[in-house]
Amino acid sequence: MLNAAIVGLGWWGKILTQTLAASDKITVVKLADVDAEGGAAFSAEHGIDFTSDFAAVLADDDVQAVILATPHSLHEEQIIAAAGAGKHIFCEKPFCLNRASALRAMAAIEAAGVQIAIGHERRFEPPVMDAMALARDGKLGALMHIEANFSHDIFAVLDDTNWRLKTDESPAGGLTATLIHLMDLSISLFGQPDRVLASVECHGDVVKNGDTLTAQVKFENGRTASLNAFTHTPFFSRLAIFGSEGWLEVRDKAHVQAPEGWFYTACFKDGKAETVEYEVATPVLSNLECFADAIAGNGTYPNTPEQIVQNVSLLEAIVKSTATEEIVKIAR
Repeated sequence: MLNAAIVGLGWWGKILTQTLAASDKITVVKLADVDAEGGAAFSAEHGIDFTSDFAAVLADDDVQAVILATPHSLHEEQIIAAAGAGKHIFCEKPFCLNRASALRAMAAIEAAGVQIAIGHERRFEPPVMDAMALARDGKLGALMHIEANFSHDIFAVLDDTNWRLKTDESPAGGLTATLIHLMDLSISLFGQPDRVLASVECHGDVVKNGDTLTAQVKFENGRTASLNAFTHTPFFSRLAIFGSEGWLEVRDKAHVQAPEGWFYTACFKDGKAETVEYEVATPVLSNLECFADAIAGNGTYPNTPEQIVQNVSLLEAIVKSTATEEIVKIAR
């Protein structure tokens, strides 16, 4: 059993705490948040020790791993400190906000020899796993293109002062909230991204950092992806993979915070699309427990350090492209 501390008790940190209550591989032994009063109340409700001091988390010998659900700009400093304390690290996405920051954080992780994991639970959705496996096995023929959309209006009700709506923490609309998951899936299948043209607009006049984000990505191998994230429309999630011999589509019924299952459609050369329904699963828990398994030596964590840095490099290029309205080459 892995003893972990969750750092950051906002919307998602609380969901992670509740999710891990069902785990037989990870025990949450400490919770931490800068909001001493609110954090202490939530922790008391769940019977877990609380601190408002991150340094106290790192000094606790009972804590083997930290799960960071903190504002994005804090990740580099917290990752470096946690690695220096010998703690394994699960970091919510994005890993960092720019490539230089990601490289410094990853260097600290590699120097400490600790396990890193990232909050890209989309990789652990059963239909997505099946779609990726089928694409990799060549059943779609030559892979051509990914078309994906991950949108919701969860943030439309937030106060303007919330860090999730600030451009320094969450630039380019839904980039760090949802599009980054689609970037991760695209990188996992197509590899190194080469260039991107992106646009962010605000149509609903509610989500001030932008509610309409589109990105056209070209990869080194010539494959392409069209990725979209809207943050002022009801929940919608679609992943489609196109190949010379067929295509696949995965549609989520509901947001991963309360999953309801998926629809999986496949169409091959005969032109007959067939849809099957996938039952509810728990990809957030699966991701966290895969992290614990990797620490225990029971398997390899799927997101490689290289892919994590590639994702941040693409993120940085998207931000630049939305600002300049030009195609941006992705650093490597």
